[in-house]
Amino acid sequence: MRIYPILIGNRPKETDNYITINSPYDNQTVAKVCMAGEREIEEAIEKALKAFSVLKHLPVYVKANALMQISQGVKKRAEEIARMMALEAGKPISLAKIEVSRCIELFQYASEEVKRFGGEVIPLDLDKLGENRLAIYKCFPIGVILGITPFNFPLNLVAHKVAPALAVGNPVIIKPSSAAPITALILGEIIAQTDLPEGSISILPCSTQLAEKMVKDDRLAMLTFTGSPDVGWYLKTIAGKKRVTLELGGNAALVISSLRLKEFLLERAVFGGFYQGGQVCISVQRILVKENFYESFLEAFVEKVKMIHTGNPLEENTLVGPLINQTAAQRVENWIKEALEEGAKLIIGGKREGNVIYPTVLTHTRPEMKVNAREIFGPVVTVEPYKTFNEAIAMVNNSVYGLQAGIFTDSLEEVFSAYNQLEVGGVIVNDVPTYRSDPMPYGGIKGSGIGKEGIKYAMREMSEGKILVIKYV
Repeated sequence: MRIYPILIGNRPKETDNYITINSPYDNQTVAKVCMAGEREIEEAIEKALKAFSVLKHLPVYVKANALMQISQGVKKRAEEIARMMALEAGKPISLAKIEVSRCIELFQYASEEVKRFGGEVIPLDLDKLGENRLAIYKCFPIGVILGITPFNFPLNLVAHKVAPALAVGNPVIIKPSSAAPITALILGEIIAQTDLPEGSISILPCSTQLAEKMVKDDRLAMLTFTGSPDVGWYLKTIAGKKRVTLELGGNAALVISSLRLKEFLLERAVFGGFYQGGQVCISVQRILVKENFYESFLEAFVEKVKMIHTGNPLEENTLVGPLINQTAAQRVENWIKEALEEGAKLIIGGKREGNVIYPTVLTHTRPEMKVNAREIFGPVVTVEPYKTFNEAIAMVNNSVYGLQAGIFTDSLEEVFSAYNQLEVGGVIVNDVPTYRSDPMPYGGIKGSGIGKEGIKYAMREMSEGKILVIKYV
């Protein structure tokens, strides 16, 4: 059985402590992964601090070339990485291949963006005191970045932290999910093969206690966390003065006020609600349909849901694979049962086999039910009618979360009404809230987090602006 070493400052290292990674689908052992202890974490931090003194002065072309090398390295190992995601995280193989493709492009974007990440010249002669003065505003790297990443996108959510950090000139330490750390370690191997200085990258699977110790460490300049809201907001309270960005959960809503694009709408609603077993923070969880055509939409939607292939993540046509573990599957099953006990109606699904929850559609739900009010992170969608568009807006906003929302509409008035009134970080028109393009700014408000990802926007989060004022006469 292969044992994957941790990565300390671009160098692999085996430790005496390791965990066994089992497939969430059939519980077969995938591999063993070494775990970092206090000594390894201290070594990684010291190497990162040393690397920062070099990395922050690297010429742009060197960083751009390294990022392109990483992209090419991922491409060379694409099949291996996709299969590992399917094995360790239960991610359907077709979706794993898409994630690898996105990662390849993401590092390409970073390679190009670093060439444009300059600054600006600010004219100061807007008043008399500014005569013969010129200002230059430029962004500088801030230091060692700590990234904590989840299991559901074990490659791309690591890349979203590593690529912008390296592009700016910051070393990065990643603590990957203990449920699916191998994909991150493979990416670390690829990064280590570039000419970036030793200490630029560390991948450290470790205990929660040691991760929290890193969060508290004042030598680290920033925490960027993707995961559950409870954990994220807690980590913010112990992070001290370091910069913090949080990409947390949601209960994304899709508002349907037009059926003009019915076939596309149905296809996207099914995909957005159920792909990867709903283990996506912008998965469609609540569908709100104009009452005029609520029944016809629901009937057509359920017919599409019946066609979803569920089960083995290694089969190309699987859309819904297993949830990450038994605890997650049991929780989703319990939330469905609780909703039914409180008056909800089960239209389809509700069945659990091992860690697999079959695609589930509920109606007659109420806003306060867990299946609506909290992030279910499973293949469960509620479908409810609304009377007016303003009512639909209020229903979407009746949430502690605010990540993304989607609307299908023919009305520009509704587009801008939604954009102005929805309490979310992103409004997606004529598509599902599950849509995300890696270059775009991405992040929520309210309980869904703070800060933005997307290469250019994450680079801003990971840098510090400094102004230079010159009196030239």
